[in-house]
Parts: sequence; C-alpha cells; structure tokens
Amino acid sequence: MLRVRPRPVWGVVAVLVLILAAIAWVGQARNQRGTEPVGLFTTLPILWSESPDLAAALDPAATPHWARDVLAGTGPVVPLDTLAGIPGGEPLGRVRRLVLAQPRVLTPQENVALDEWVRGGGQLLLLADPALTAHSDFALADPRRPQAVALLSPILGRWGLELRFAEEQTLGEGRPEVMGMAVPVNLPGQFVTEGQGNCRLWADGLAVTCAIGKGRVVALADAAVLESEDADGARARAFAWLLDMAFAAR
Repeated sequence: MLRVRPRPVWGVVAVLVLILAAIAWVGQARNQRGTEPVGLFTTLPILWSESPDLAAALDPAATPHWARDVLAGTGPVVPLDTLAGIPGGEPLGRVRRLVLAQPRVLTPQENVALDEWVRGGGQLLLLADPALTAHSDFALADPRRPQAVALLSPILGRWGLELRFAEEQTLGEGRPEVMGMAVPVNLPGQFVTEGQGNCRLWADGLAVTCAIGKGRVVALADAAVLESEDADGARARAFAWLLDMAFAAR
C-alpha cells in the first residue's frame, strides 16, 4: 500500500515568521521616524509667514507653508536659531536628524558643532542654493529676507565638497531626476568632490550623498523645491523623498 508522506511545513512556517518579522520591523521603524524629532535651521519662511508685522508673521491662523506638514510627518519639528551653544548644552544635542534649508552664514563655532554632530551619527538634509530664485517681500538688504546665496564653503570643504554655480544658465524651472525622483530646480548649483569614496554625486552633481564618520549627509544644490507655490504637489513629493533619502539610513 502506497503511503503518502506529510508535506514538510517547517520551511513554510520559517518563511512566514521571517515575513511577519520584517513587516513588524518596517512598521516599528516608521513609527520611530514619526516620533523622533527633526531639527530645522533655515532662513526660508517655512514655520512663519513672510510679513513685516511680527504678529502677522507668527499668527497661527495664517496659511501655513506646505513644507511644514511634510516635515511634521517625519516627526516633531524643533526650530533652531543656532547650531552652537554653551558646552554641554549644544542645540544639536536635542536632535539626531536635521534639515538645513538655505541657512545663514555659519559661525566658526557652528561649523565645528555641525561637523562633530554629523560625525557622531547625525543625519543631515542640506538644501544649499547658490542663486535663490524664490520671491521675497523684503528688500535685498533686509536681514529678514531669506539668504540669497548659500555661503557654506568651510563646512563643505571639511567634507571634501565644493558648491559651484554656472552663471550662463537661463532662469526657469526644471525637474531633473534626482535619486529616482523628479525635483523642481531653478538656477541650480553643482557639487564636486575631491574623489573621495565616501561620497556619491547624483544628476551631474545636482545632489550628493556622503557617509561622514558615523553620520550621513544628503545635499541638494538648489532650494526651489521649497518655494511656497505647489499647485500640483510636485514640491511636496520631492521634499518628502529627499527627507526619506536623508533619514532612512540607520
């Protein structure tokens, strides 16, 4: 009499256990990213409205910048007005993830603090525009106006990077693909490296990703992705993608 052997089920069970464990791990990682704070250091009017009246600029009823919600989706937003402080009370010690979006010129102390923070395991998304095209209601000499030109040579040089700008460009928005996503840009710059193996250039230098010590830097040589008008949602999608690229690696 022919006997029918029972089907081996342990292999199937093991595969199912691995799949369930992977799903649980992904869910846990997403939840962690949603509760872990993210620092924001910028001259762009993302957390406030651009108004000469201080009360109006800070009015919570004013129409918020779309990027505020995108940032909040990654975790509680911690606004920073400096990157360096008293010993033992460094502002960057409050966060492990940071967005520098068209920042003002950094002080020597801030350059040191930022470099040490990244090398210690910080994850940085840097938007550095050599020719900001976003409209501003403030005059060119007004300190409330967003930084017109990103001046970050000291910290970029420390990481073996240089930001260049080709002046023969024509004003107008384009949407080149950067790391698999169409990113709105306007008069962008270009990153170059010293040939170091820890950095990779994307889209002919429009973006660069670097492993710095224990940390990670994702930099874009433009900030048009954060302009306030976003009728088709392309800016929000691109910004969310850049945040994922900067903060996904652990």
